[in-house]
Amino acid sequence: MKKSILFILTAFLYASCSIVPLTGRNQLAIFTTQDLMPLVKDEYKESLKESKVLTSTKEGQEIVKVGNKMAEAVELYLKEQGYDSLVNELEWEFNLLEDEEVNAWCMPGGKVAFYTGILPFTRDETGIAVIMGHELAHAVANHAGERMSQQILLELGVGSIDLAMGQDPTLTQEMLLLSIGLASELKILSFSRKHELEADRMGLIFMAKAGYDPREAPLFWGRMAEDSEDDGLTFLSTHPGHSKRMERLNSLLPEAIAIYEQGKGSK
Repeated sequence: MKKSILFILTAFLYASCSIVPLTGRNQLAIFTTQDLMPLVKDEYKESLKESKVLTSTKEGQEIVKVGNKMAEAVELYLKEQGYDSLVNELEWEFNLLEDEEVNAWCMPGGKVAFYTGILPFTRDETGIAVIMGHELAHAVANHAGERMSQQILLELGVGSIDLAMGQDPTLTQEMLLLSIGLASELKILSFSRKHELEADRMGLIFMAKAGYDPREAPLFWGRMAEDSEDDGLTFLSTHPGHSKRMERLNSLLPEAIAIYEQGKGSK
């Protein structure tokens, strides 16, 4: 009996795996982007209602401009790599919200929000592209769906997945907010750090494909590090420490710079 259960569980997990574009990493994906979109649309609308939306301002229009440019490059890249079906699941939207918190986030499917608190660090269009590429990477890699998949197996077990999706929408909603960093729980932080580093790599490629110099990325995180008072508290953060992030970004620059320079040469 135990062997049968183990076999069924193994087969289920195998069937629920997918490949992250660009990095090739295998991920658990019980929840796909398409599964989450109805909930995402409602949550994104609520987020906009709860904040002062500044998208029509000069700064807000710059966010939209960079977002659209990056999204176009991302979709082109995905189609080149044979991920046409994923492109069809993405519904990009970009907004600037008034909030002093130094933050930006992206819901599944490409629903992005920048907070005004991060603008002093981005400084210009290329700085925005650093964060934008990182956030779009979360959507492309379905990190939220992966985190929710991991969390539901941890909390409920395989047999309760349908229950969570159909009969307990409040639980599913809470896990969605958790999965995009709008809530926190220490037991899954290790997954988030892995996702953040993966999004950094993908973000470099995406901004380079869009014509933004990827060498700006370590400089941006350098500015963040100068203002950070908790760089040493990585174990309590959903993001890697700035020093670790900068070190990794510098090691990834050659690949991204080659793409950037190739794009300049083709113009």
